[in-house]
Amino acid sequence: MSLIELTDVSYAYPGELDLVLKHLSVSLERGKCLVVRGDNGSGKTTLFRLLNGLAFPVSGRYVFDGTEITEKYLADSLASKFFHKRVGYLFQNPDIMLFNGRVFDEVAFGPRQMGLPDAEVEMRTKECLDFFGITDLAGKAPYHLSGGQKKRVALAAVMALNPEVIILDEPFAGLDKKTRDFLGNFLKELKESGKTLIVATHDERLTEALADQILEL
Repeated sequence: MSLIELTDVSYAYPGELDLVLKHLSVSLERGKCLVVRGDNGSGKTTLFRLLNGLAFPVSGRYVFDGTEITEKYLADSLASKFFHKRVGYLFQNPDIMLFNGRVFDEVAFGPRQMGLPDAEVEMRTKECLDFFGITDLAGKAPYHLSGGQKKRVALAAVMALNPEVIILDEPFAGLDKKTRDFLGNFLKELKESGKTLIVATHDERLTEALADQILEL
């Protein structure tokens, strides 16, 4: 059975008649990587918002691990916590994600929201800060960081919950070569570890290294 199943999904923004996504059907098995490609405005970010439960189809069905994801389903706080623990989303622009006063609190935010014990939150946060090479930034305000540093902080915040599915919207956007190389190697390691990846990218090397399926929008 597929981990993710979209069946005849369409979406239009509230108050709009034009469909951003039109009768889209796609499935993805656990541990596989789907690369999503398309021009600006083709619906990639909209698709990712649907997959992360931030928006909902106007028609069609989104089923995650056997459960249909709807606004009603995610209105239940326990169901919402469980779902968002399993699906991590790295926005193209990390500024959208970063809102805490310190990098440490940014990375710790997700585990705290999940109600994990303080010791577990502390351990996960420090491990992620160390892994992404941002321990020295722990006490700094995220809005003072460079673009590459912000991306690392945002990714650390996503990975602090150890999600099963990681969705990345143009992860290389605005990054220098060093950070792109680090991130590319990290994504390969994630796939090898059995994580399910959904990545919007036009980078051919990354696509060749990761893609089991390609979706053109």
